[in-house]
Amino acid sequence: MPDRQRVLILGGTSEAVDLANAVTDRFDIIYSLAGRTKEPSIPENATIRTGGFGGVAALSAWVRGHDVSLVIDATHPFAEQISANAANACKMTGTPRLRLLRPAWDTVPGDSWHRADDVADAARLLPLLGRAAFLSVGRKELNAFAGLRAMRFLIRTVDPLNSLPLLRAERIIGRGPFTLEQETALMREHKIDVLVSKNSGGNKTYAKIAAARILSIPVVMIKRPCFPSGVTVDNIGEALEWLKLREQKTT
Repeated sequence: MPDRQRVLILGGTSEAVDLANAVTDRFDIIYSLAGRTKEPSIPENATIRTGGFGGVAALSAWVRGHDVSLVIDATHPFAEQISANAANACKMTGTPRLRLLRPAWDTVPGDSWHRADDVADAARLLPLLGRAAFLSVGRKELNAFAGLRAMRFLIRTVDPLNSLPLLRAERIIGRGPFTLEQETALMREHKIDVLVSKNSGGNKTYAKIAAARILSIPVVMIKRPCFPSGVTVDNIGEALEWLKLREQKTT
């Protein structure tokens, strides 16, 4: 019986963990994380790798050096750099690559969305819509809002922040997923009148979008970046089918 294929899963999302857990009995899984969260969710029975690869050439060498047969990019929809590096590295090494990308959100009746091209565009729109903003954009993006000194901000992170570039901001710690009731109560308690969110998609963080709709709060929705071309699926079932086809080719 041939050795099991080695699959590198670029993770950091709930879908990545679920996929890895579903296939560790059939594949040798290496699960890679950026390492920005102190206690991330990780799959069972997988080799865990933490930290960056150092660019396209280094990732290509790593894939070759670790006998990786397949690469699945299941990173966050806004993880532009690693997705681009993975696409280029797989092209250089001839390694089959799959992008597992959760579906984006779209408006439903009752929503009041104001679409932004990027975080800077969101910061430009924000003062036109409210004075108390719940920023759900990730800690790396907070600098874009530093110039909005008249606004009040609510920031929620998984890990504590040592400092904030914002003049008037309240920090809270929390690890989702959060319920609709929790998100609605949070926005009411902090008198939020505008929400800023990346279009992360999926179900697990959608409650804040639904809460904004219930409370008639406008949402500044930051659109997703462009993705490298290649085979893309939007659910774990299709990812499993892709893996099954490649597993059959080796038997």
